[in-house]
Amino acid sequence: MDRTYLNRKGIGKILQIIFFALVVKPLVFIILGLNIRGKNNLPGKGPAVIAANHNSHLDTMVLMSLYPLKKLYKIRPVAAADYFLSSPMRAWFALNIIGIIPLERKRRVAKKELFSGCHDALNNDDILIIFPEGSRGQPEQISAIKKGLFHIVNERTDTQITPILMHGLGRALPRGEALLVPFNCDVVIGNLLTKPETADDFVSQLESTYQELKKYCITIKH
Repeated sequence: MDRTYLNRKGIGKILQIIFFALVVKPLVFIILGLNIRGKNNLPGKGPAVIAANHNSHLDTMVLMSLYPLKKLYKIRPVAAADYFLSSPMRAWFALNIIGIIPLERKRRVAKKELFSGCHDALNNDDILIIFPEGSRGQPEQISAIKKGLFHIVNERTDTQITPILMHGLGRALPRGEALLVPFNCDVVIGNLLTKPETADDFVSQLESTYQELKKYCITIKH
């Protein structure tokens, strides 16, 4: 069991519930407002992976807010260690309140070591939030999809992937901005992805799935 999960026992779990109940959920559902489609497709238990596009720091908060407070500790966002562990205060908040699995994306290590925290969480029946683009792109644009998620699930027969497309959050809180602008936002939850045979197949399938889910976004002019 990884250090991150151990840090989240006890008071960290209580503080997480308080933070989401008093701050995040009111912000997401009252100030922002979400158009949610396909909520029945949201994985209810792990091991599972949510594969979502990434335009804003709000993305993680919105995805976690889709779950009841009592389940939050089982939802584990995978996030860049070089950013979220860059200061003691940010690291404490990210590890204990958000419950991230830090990923050392700038250090050259074997895939087994790189994704060990992800496998520990999946073995613990957690639900991972992974952004296959790797980092936040330009507002409302999907960047090139990387192959890391494929390498995590490739040898696992117990883990399913649920694609989610979000639109509007890149305008509500764009990269580099600190001021929230209330925009109506879409969250479209798709059907489970089929098991890809190769990394290229995975990338192609996820790209086409995102394009298909865009059709259900009411904030996009079709």
